[in-house]
Amino acid sequence: MTNELIFEKIGFNKLDSDQIQADYLINHPVVYILYNQQLSQAYIGQTVHVKRRLNEHLKNPRRKIHNQTIIIGDERFHQSATYNIETNLINYFIAENQYKLQNVSQTVKTQMHNYYQKEYYNQEIFMQIWERLKQEHIVEETLENLRNKDTYKLSPYKELSEQQLEVKNSVIEFCQKHAKKTTPHVLVIEGNAGTGKSVLLSSIFNTIQDYANDTSSTLNGTNNYLLVNHSEMLKTYQSIANSLPNLKKKNFLKPTSFINKTVDPNTKLANIVLIDEAHLLLTKEDNYNNFRYANQLEEIIKRSVVTIVIFDPRQVLKIKSYWNRQMLNEVTEKYPTKKFQLTDQFRMNAGPEIINWIDCFLSKKLVKIPTDNKNAYDLQIFSNVHQFKKAIEDKNQEFGLSRLVSTFDYEHKKDGEIYYIEADGLKMPWNITSNSTTWAEETHTIQEVGSIYTIQGFDLNYVGVILGPSIGYDEKTDQILIDVTKYKDVGAFASRTDFSNEKIKQVKEEIILNSLNVLMKRGIHGLYIYATDSKLRERLLLCRPDAGS
Repeated sequence: MTNELIFEKIGFNKLDSDQIQADYLINHPVVYILYNQQLSQAYIGQTVHVKRRLNEHLKNPRRKIHNQTIIIGDERFHQSATYNIETNLINYFIAENQYKLQNVSQTVKTQMHNYYQKEYYNQEIFMQIWERLKQEHIVEETLENLRNKDTYKLSPYKELSEQQLEVKNSVIEFCQKHAKKTTPHVLVIEGNAGTGKSVLLSSIFNTIQDYANDTSSTLNGTNNYLLVNHSEMLKTYQSIANSLPNLKKKNFLKPTSFINKTVDPNTKLANIVLIDEAHLLLTKEDNYNNFRYANQLEEIIKRSVVTIVIFDPRQVLKIKSYWNRQMLNEVTEKYPTKKFQLTDQFRMNAGPEIINWIDCFLSKKLVKIPTDNKNAYDLQIFSNVHQFKKAIEDKNQEFGLSRLVSTFDYEHKKDGEIYYIEADGLKMPWNITSNSTTWAEETHTIQEVGSIYTIQGFDLNYVGVILGPSIGYDEKTDQILIDVTKYKDVGAFASRTDFSNEKIKQVKEEIILNSLNVLMKRGIHGLYIYATDSKLRERLLLCRPDAGS
């Protein structure tokens, strides 16, 4: 056994494919790439019969645009490994966004499964492959940089867990059964932050769009949309659309844009509509957003045959888009509805004890921080704001994609001016959004502070959360104290006449705690906390594992 990677570059034509001689390319599983660099087009595949497979591609009119082939083999390859490498290549090509891929969904291959030495193939072997592709100038960026991109994390080709795949297959079956009927049907997928809702949605929508362009599918010809209220997330989905054949930017819209595309809701605009983060949908008229109706979800359902709703009541951030499960049920129970629950945690590399500590905090309870020996999740409380800032800068230097964020306790206006967080000697620009890329992917934003509006829905490697003046400490009850009068998100607290004063007060506190839920669950590997309230800061220091009883 030579244990060497075989990397053969040939033309995409019958003469060259017939010349393939190496035993570990002919008689073993291989991965291959068909591509045309001038046209920025590529197709990535794997096969156990490379000559036969290439000849099939040569007969396919869609593949005629390619002029080069790379075949990757190794005597250590088996079919599980080549499936894995094929999927990884697709995900990284999508993240780099250099090529328009011709690949379409293959649902049966997208479930997470373990096999012997999977990590070895994922790490060492795949790194060798990527380095060879870089040497050939087929790709440019490092794997580390690409792993930190949101387009990589939300790629429709990411492996799904058993639970995610089960939900996906049920959703596709639901759509195949109902998408061409004349009456609305609803499907609800609930899950807390980090349970893989957006990854699942991305995978579902890509498969639906592939079926919509497949003449043999019952979904062929369907008119479908993915709606997202969050501007930063919309950029990511539209960027992914640049890399895949059946995703078009026009099919990714904000909810109001979709609703206003048709005046008469009785004229169905779409067969299938997927709503990411439906907990952000408006539940009252809003002139600022050009929404003239009472409830966005109601209006979307009226305009769709199948509506797929991704929902988390703990991420509601505005009174004008206030939701709870009861309100959701009041809307959906008018229609045939199916519900699913996602429970597995994918974002945070933390054990249940750490997750429980954060959830206790979000319930205003202060308990001892547990050690997380198994997952080595890094949860730290800081007494000095400059040390806190430097710790995040150091993590960003080492791992990338580490950022400071804050509760919305500092003034900000949408007038184009730069506003600052000023806390205990710290002064940094904050809540600045980019027009082209997501906030955290801009390298200079390590010198800024993000908000729930720049970071919601995205992963960070390490997150540093500034607890602003609205988050205090009640010594009498030994609990977190929420001061709604210090919260500066004016838009979040825009009043509504259908809520009592008591209800408004309760909802305001809920919104602040929900924003904390969003901020504190962004970090994959670590959460650093600095409290601007001195009493809370002192009390939090007592929560550290090394603090005395």
